[in-house]
Amino acid sequence: MSEFVNRYLFRPYWRLTRAMTLGVRGVVRDGDGRVLLVKHSYLPGWHLPGGGVERGETLMFALRRELQEEGGVEVAGAPRLHGVFASRSFAGDHVAVFVVEDWRAVAHSHGHEITGCDFFDLAQLPQDTTEGTRARLSEIFAGAPVSEFWSREE
Repeated sequence: MSEFVNRYLFRPYWRLTRAMTLGVRGVVRDGDGRVLLVKHSYLPGWHLPGGGVERGETLMFALRRELQEEGGVEVAGAPRLHGVFASRSFAGDHVAVFVVEDWRAVAHSHGHEITGCDFFDLAQLPQDTTEGTRARLSEIFAGAPVSEFWSREE
């Protein structure tokens, strides 16, 4: 199936017809304390790597698949669940965020979906890092209160 058909025809249909969608995101830091962020071809800004949980997948399977595909990260240990966050813009859309502390670098397989992938210092995130991404990093690394929602504005 072409990426165009999937992105522009099926995704909007799924959002309207599914009672709930579930996604995963991974917070991965390198040995220098920098965090892994990705830039998608179809969304503005820098994000935590991750994506949708497909029918028949567990959260862990989806997390491992998405981190390898988008960031070239192979999860080696047990990720820690940080929280599950509801979307304000798509009712029924939820994202589970995991902190991945034990991992190793492998080849990525993101193709044209990812236009940028790099580690960034927490004090020098790209200007267009999304609000939800900044909020999760602040909760995990700066002790900010944990929200129930992905972001304030969506």
